[in-house]
Order: sequence, then structure tokens, then C-alpha cells
Amino acid sequence: MNFRNTLAAGAALLPLALLSTPAFAQSTGSVDFENEIVVTGTSAQDVAGIQSPDTSKAKSVLGQEVIARQNPGQTILDTINLVPGVVFTNNDAYGSSGGQLTIRGFSADRISLTFDGVPLNDSGNYAIYSNQQLDPELIEQVNVNLGSTDVDSPTAAATGSTVNYRTMTPTEDFGVKVSGSAGEYSFFRIFGLINTGEFTPFGTRAFISASSASNDNPFNNYGRIRKKQFNGRIWQPIGSNGDFISVAGNYNENRNNFFGSVSLRNDRAVPSGFPQSTDEREYNINYPCTIDTPQAGAQDSTNGCGTEFDRRYNPSNTGNIRGASKFTLSDGLTLTVDPSYQYVKANGGGTVTGREDLRNVGGTNIPGFVGGRYYFGVDLNGDGDLLDQVTLLAPSQTQTHRYGVIANLRWDISDGQTVRIGYTFDRARHRQTGQVLGLQQNGEPLDVFPVNNPLIDSTGTVMQKRDRLSYATLNQISGEYRGEWMDGSFVTTLGIRAPFFKRDLNNYCFTTSDSGFLDCFGQNAASNAIYAAANPTVQGPQRRVLKYDDILPNVGLLFKPSNRMSIFANYSKGLQVPGTDSLYNAFFFAPNTASARPMPEKSDNFDLGVRYRTGQVQAQLSGWFTKYSDRLASAYDPVTERNVYRNLGRVDKYGIDGSIAYQPVSNLALYVFGSYLKSDIKDDVQSGVDGNGDPVFAPTAGKRESGAPAYTFGGSARGTLGPVELGVTAKRTGGRYIYDTNLPVTAGGVEVYPAKTNAYWLVNLDARLSLEFLGLNDKTFFQLNVYNLFDKLYVGSYTTSLAQGTSSPPFAQIGAPRTISGTLTVGF
Repeated sequence: MNFRNTLAAGAALLPLALLSTPAFAQSTGSVDFENEIVVTGTSAQDVAGIQSPDTSKAKSVLGQEVIARQNPGQTILDTINLVPGVVFTNNDAYGSSGGQLTIRGFSADRISLTFDGVPLNDSGNYAIYSNQQLDPELIEQVNVNLGSTDVDSPTAAATGSTVNYRTMTPTEDFGVKVSGSAGEYSFFRIFGLINTGEFTPFGTRAFISASSASNDNPFNNYGRIRKKQFNGRIWQPIGSNGDFISVAGNYNENRNNFFGSVSLRNDRAVPSGFPQSTDEREYNINYPCTIDTPQAGAQDSTNGCGTEFDRRYNPSNTGNIRGASKFTLSDGLTLTVDPSYQYVKANGGGTVTGREDLRNVGGTNIPGFVGGRYYFGVDLNGDGDLLDQVTLLAPSQTQTHRYGVIANLRWDISDGQTVRIGYTFDRARHRQTGQVLGLQQNGEPLDVFPVNNPLIDSTGTVMQKRDRLSYATLNQISGEYRGEWMDGSFVTTLGIRAPFFKRDLNNYCFTTSDSGFLDCFGQNAASNAIYAAANPTVQGPQRRVLKYDDILPNVGLLFKPSNRMSIFANYSKGLQVPGTDSLYNAFFFAPNTASARPMPEKSDNFDLGVRYRTGQVQAQLSGWFTKYSDRLASAYDPVTERNVYRNLGRVDKYGIDGSIAYQPVSNLALYVFGSYLKSDIKDDVQSGVDGNGDPVFAPTAGKRESGAPAYTFGGSARGTLGPVELGVTAKRTGGRYIYDTNLPVTAGGVEVYPAKTNAYWLVNLDARLSLEFLGLNDKTFFQLNVYNLFDKLYVGSYTTSLAQGTSSPPFAQIGAPRTISGTLTVGF
């Protein structure tokens, strides 16, 4: 077995699997451009599969042979968890239930996630959904740009970093791969892949794949996670110079619920508090149960069945079609075009109480969503009266249709002198609604998507808690120059991108506060008129169009004093356009006022580093500094189901990332890494007003941002002996502050949780047995994975905020427990 193709994830955090195709970038155009950047003549391209691309950016790349060592079906975001500066907390060991990502302390809504160059961040709030990613068997490679992005990135939200993964190219030969996995918590997964090989005289080839996975949640007596995915790609090469046309498709369905999220306090038992030991990690909820039985003529009320936080569903149906193409127009002139389409249907949220009576507004009784309550004016439970209160499912629903294209034209002016110009278009129709639907007798939803058959009120209007339609449009032009000097030992890159971003916002509800509270009447004209007459100062349904644009330069320098060492430096300017939630919250203020137009966040990013590479050692050390202005922080409140925003003003962040990979002999590889991060909020931030209307400020000046550890470090070791390969990775993650004030969590004036979470170790083990000794081929093997080997209890993702104030302690996810699984893979 060739060891260089079996390095573990921990050792492969800087690598690229396929040296012949150094596709370190996002779009086809960026891949094409960076293929020309790689400086030849170095003494070592890799060490046991590890490669740190010799570019001016701090970048890490890993390939399929690394990805394949993770848990079966694992999200790619967990795989990159040992890249210096990356922190990902997984809600379950199999990657199907979501998680939380930060890079260099930047939250996920500042990290651009792309799939073959196609943007995957939510078009509204830029959120990343880790459980909706591509099956890992199909990912050719994943790369992480630390603190910077490519000039043609189709995003208005990448002030932090970028992560891009690329789909495998169909193989030239016919092949089949089938794997079956089983593990703890009733886990079962099956994956199948067929490569057609070349099936036309023109070299056309394709693949199709499908997978299905399910497992119980690891913490309580309710819920089963289900995921299925279908993929395909067809590839048509053109000529012999690398030109091609490709079309790929992906469809993914997830059905999971919000298990394992508990109050972050130490003075109460789970789930009202966080567990203090692994013995307290599991808890029961009120399941099975039966909802209240309706009685005619009686005032029926809810009994709590089906209302637990853990019974909230988070279903999603997502799909995309991705095109990619490269055309050599003439010697030294290359055109690339990547079109795409995406569809999203998803929701998240819990139950509410529906009332059968009407609401008095200005002396008139009308139905509607008012003051956080649902008034229908119809019989909801079928008992023939209008006296009751009934439990209903009321998630926040999103449906998105998104179209995009990235085009680049590269011109090789001369040897060592190259330019490219690019155009990026991205348009998303983003429909955000809040329909409601009844429950079955056992408290389960009649349909996890109420939008399919929503309840209506006495006027025949669909009842909703929110009702808005957005169009997010990005037009971006970009240019980049690369020059090589001194026989290739000095490389300069000069780039610029100019995004023109427009948010066309249509809010059909009345905005009653700047934190997202609404009164809605389902676009019923009569009800809207009655409410507006009774509440003349409240901003009613309206349309607003906001535009944001900027000029964003980036400059890179790469100097190679020897064929073993390189010094790199990079500067880039970033822009973070406010998301839809903060913009719709601003509808509370009158149009054309300063408060009605949240400021975009801007950043200046600096990197300086050194690399050393030989046949046995590959090392990288980089320091970085980011200056934020109008730092906009957000947090999702799972109780109110709203995103709450805060402007932290000026924030400086800086740190250092380093790693060393060492292969003393061919069957042993070692890797160590570490990161340090410091953030500094410059000013106290206004948190509200007092009874006299005077501003009140939270003591944030000089404090660290919440949610990011000050340090991470760890390492890995991997070795082979005959048919057996064994790998272990370990990572220590430092404590993370809960609030930007860096103060403890309190309840009733008493501290119930420290100012920051505990540091923790996460150790994973994998072992693979080749079955060649049984006369089978080298594509057939058995793999064992143990996630969280020592079963450590730790805080996973949690809700951060400016300060606690009078609110309750935040919710936090219990970290995934030790989980053992096995996979048998057969290939031919």
C-alpha cells in the first residue's frame, strides 16, 4: 500500500492529493489561473501527501485520500477541523445534524463556502449548513483560504475566509464502488458510485451516485436523523489541451430535529442545564404523548405534547445544477465559464399556540398574528366551537431559487506575465414565510413543511408570522495580474474586484421593533388598513431597495530565496453586506433615515509567512492581522426564532498559525499544528436605553469577541504495517467567551456558568484493513472509525451575544459523544 496516499486528516491539512492538477482555487477560472502560478523547480512538492501551495495566500488543501479516512458520510467541514485556525463543532459524529464553524475567529456568516465555485452560504443571512454538503466520497479536494478570497468569488460576505471543495472528475475507465456502514446509535449508511468510463468516440464520460444514511440522536429518547443524496456529472473533453465542458447535479434531503441543545448553566439538571458529567448527558423528554382531546363547548387548552425543543424539525430539500467549461481561444488566451442554478426548501422552528377567537384592533375584531399570538377566528380542532387554544407547528420557512455565472478570460502576455478579467453574476429569489399547520394526535407534525398545506384564518388568508420576498443580486467585475521575476523566484499578484450588490426587499408585515418582532395579516388589505389606522406610527408593509458597492484590492508577494524556502505576504480588503435579517429589522425605522440602512462591514486583512519544504519536512508559519470597521455580529435566538444583531464598531484581530509535517520513513508520518488568536473590541457598545431615554453601554472596550478560542493545537500520527493502516488525530480547543463583555452567565443575579466554556481535547481514531490478502483488489477494505475516542464532555455550538442583560442563559449544544462505526467498501 502506498503510504503517500493514506495520510490522515490531521497530517493532510495543508495538502493536495493530485499533484498533476493543482486546483487550489474555487471557480474554473481561478483554477486555470492558479495552475499557472505554481513555481516549478522546487526540491519538494509534497511530504507524504502534504502540500502547502506556494502562493502569496495562507492556504491549505487536502485531497480525497484524506477525506476518505473520516467517519462515513462525514461533513467536509469536520474534515478541515485540523487546519490551523479552523474550529468546527459537530452536532453528531456522522455530520448529518449541523454544527458551527469559525476560521481565525470569523463566524460562519463571514466565511464563503463554495462547491465547484457555486456559493453555498444562505443568500439571506449567509449562514452555512454543514449537514447539506456533498457526499465525501465524491470530493476530489477541499481548500481553505485563511483570511482572503479569490478575486472572482461570488459572494458579498467573505470578510473572514473561504472554503471551497471540488467534485471528482469522472474516470476514463469503467468502475463501481459500493460501501456499507453501521455504527452506534443505530447508524446505517449505504453509498454507491458508478463511473461509466469513456462511452463515446469523443471521450465523453460520467458518473452517478446515491447514498442513504440514518441514525438515532445520541442524547435522548426521541428523533431519528435521515439523509439521502443523489449526484451525477458528465464530462466532455475538447481537444488535447485540457479544454472541456461539464455539467453536474446534486440533490440532498435532510430530516433532523434539534436534539442536544440545552441551557448553558451549571445549577440545573439536563435539559434545563448543561450536563456536568457524561453520565448526565442523556435525558428523556415527554415522548410518546397525546395532544389534548377536543371537547365541544369547552375551552380546550394545550397540554405540552409535541412542544419540547427537541421535537423541533429542521427539514431541508436542496439541489443544484453546476456547469463548468474551459476553451482555449488562441495561443495564450483562455476563456472559462461556470453557470449554476440552486434550489432550497427548508425550515426550522417549533410549536406555537393558535387561538380560535379574534383580536380586537382599534375597536374591530380581526384575525392575524399580533403581539406574538395567532388569532384565527376559525375552529382549529374540529369540535364545533371557537373557544379553544391549539398547539400548531410554526417554523420559519425559506424557499430560494438562485442563478449564477462566473466567467474569466486569461491572457498570457508573455512568459511569466499573465492577466485575467472576470465577471460574476449571482441572483437569488429568497422567499421567507411563516405558515402554520396542525399536529397529529401524537404531537408529530401533519407535514414538516407547513407551506405545503398551510392553515387559513376566517378571511381565507394564510396565517403567517413573517411574510417577505427578497431579491439579492450581485454584479461583480474583477481583474488580476501575475508577474514572475528573477527566474521565477519573485512572484507578484495584483488583483481588484468591484462588487455591486443590490437588496430588493419586500416586507408584507408591520415591523413593531428593531429586533425582528412583527404583526402580520397575510397581505389581507382590509386587515392591514384596520391595523394601520390603529397604529399610525408603526412601519407597515413596504418595499425598500438598498445598494452596496466598493472597490476591493488585493496584493500578493512571493519570494523564494532558495528552492526550499519561500516568504509570502498578502493584503486584501473585504466587504460584508448586511444580511436580510438585519435589513428587515431596520424596517422599524422610517425610510431614508440612517438607522434604516445598516452599514456594511469592512475589513483590511494582512498576512505574512514563511514556508520550508524538503522531501521529509514541510512547515509553514504565518502571522496575520485584520482590522474591522462596523463589525456586525449576529446570534440566533432559538426561543424567539430570530437573529439578533449588534454593531461592535472597530475591532482588531490578529494571530499566528503554524504547522510542521515530518515523514522520517516511508511508513510513518507525524504532524503538529497550532494557532493563537487575539481580538480587541475598541469601544463600549450601546446595548439599549434607560428609563430616561439615555443610552446604556455594555463594557466591551478592550474585551475579546465571544465564540472563538484564544488557542488551538494538536497533532496526528499515521503508520502502516502490512495490510493494516492506523491513524490518530488529537486537537485541543481553548475556552470560548459566551458574551462580548467577557462576563459570566447569571440567573437572578447569581453566576450559573463561567465567563467562557472549558477547553477540551477531541481525539479521533481510524484503522483500515486492506483485503488484498483475501485475493481481492486494493479497492476493497474494511475501515473502523472512533469519534471522540475518550468520550470527552464539552460545549459544542452555542448562542453568542453582546451581553446577558436581563435575558436567560443562552442555549448550547452538547458535544458529540464517543461513536464507533465500521465500513466495508468494495470496488472494481
